[in-house]
Amino acid sequence: METSKAFSMVQPSHNPSTSAQPGPMPPPPGIAATPRLSLRTPLALNDHPNRPHQFRAGGHPALLLLHGTGGSEGDLLPLAARVSPSSCRLAPRGTAALGGPPCFLRRQAVGLFDLRDLHRRTRELAGFVEWASGSYQMPAEKWVAIGYANGAAMAASLLLSGFPLAGAVLLRPIIPFRPETLPDLSRIPVLMIHAQKDPYSPEAQVAELSYNLQQMGALVQCEEVPPGHSIGPADTELIEEWLLHWFPGPV
Repeated sequence: METSKAFSMVQPSHNPSTSAQPGPMPPPPGIAATPRLSLRTPLALNDHPNRPHQFRAGGHPALLLLHGTGGSEGDLLPLAARVSPSSCRLAPRGTAALGGPPCFLRRQAVGLFDLRDLHRRTRELAGFVEWASGSYQMPAEKWVAIGYANGAAMAASLLLSGFPLAGAVLLRPIIPFRPETLPDLSRIPVLMIHAQKDPYSPEAQVAELSYNLQQMGALVQCEEVPPGHSIGPADTELIEEWLLHWFPGPV
């Protein structure tokens, strides 16, 4: 079956009226800076097709489902079925490990990732999605990522690395890194949902990530739900409304 061609990082536009400008940017006042990472190699890295995953054929929007730490590829399928029943779904398993449980990105501490590992894991997942896009005949740029916790950090890493997502839902996110070269995310919709008093998704981290994405041109909607790290009914309702607004029908 024909597969899509390899892609490279999206480079920032030089038109100041349409995109964010290249170079590092400071965090908003009162928010500590996170580590910077420069991705100087092509983003896609071959990830063999034997990575455990589940796929369901369907229509648009095509959903890329990224589970949290200790989860599996099936965790977000029920959520996807509720918020967009007819959508195509691709749910890969994270290949990093924290003492055993699967995850997408390896942490050194809460809110701090191993940047060398993050670079590699992001490239591997990008390569896997590229492979799956060709194998399942779904253009790579049509995927809307829905990531939870560690999976939300991976979805954010894909965005910050220039992976051509159509949009992203980040549930209980933190910022994975601050890129030295800013991708152009002009008009890419992003929904961020954090919970009150969530120690794993601190408000300052959410604010910094929202700030960074907006500086790159993304259309960010940031919502707060009642306390609790788990996904609840309020999340489901917000995601469903957001998908209907930005992806109302076949594209």
